[in-house]
Amino acid sequence: MSDATASPDWEVLPPVGHDPQAVAQRCRQMVRRRALVAAGVAMVPVPGLDWLTDVGMLVNLLPRINAAFGLAPEQIERLAPDRRIVVFKAISSGGGVLIGKVVTRDLVLWMLKLVGVRLSTQQAAKFVPIAGQAVSAALTYSALRYVCEQHIQQCIAITRLLALPAPAAA
Repeated sequence: MSDATASPDWEVLPPVGHDPQAVAQRCRQMVRRRALVAAGVAMVPVPGLDWLTDVGMLVNLLPRINAAFGLAPEQIERLAPDRRIVVFKAISSGGGVLIGKVVTRDLVLWMLKLVGVRLSTQQAAKFVPIAGQAVSAALTYSALRYVCEQHIQQCIAITRLLALPAPAAA
């Protein structure tokens, strides 16, 4: 059979043996390590450096979480067309704002506005010597963990939706 007539090599989502909880644990470990680095940067008393670090971390972390769950845009594009439609419907019904999308700086800034009170407090805390930097680091750590945990929970929900058996034909 020639390449032109060969059927496309479509992928299946979720992968066989895919355990959403195991993937979530690996993602949480990755998030904890990155959040600790961001918290360390937040201790540096340079205004704005922590925001840049937070955005950079999330622009890196969120696509990696998507990919770990098989929900990165390029992974979804490799699905069979009918399966791709199911995935996009599951994402839209599950409220996955950053799932299956290219994560940009603007999207991350929008997500950070959801935890804006914490980050505003973090900026104000930087002006209090020593204790302020510790508070700033703690707030950075918790804000990054919170945003990523919400994203992981959405990925788990989408993955579980996609693993449901097809309804029986009437």
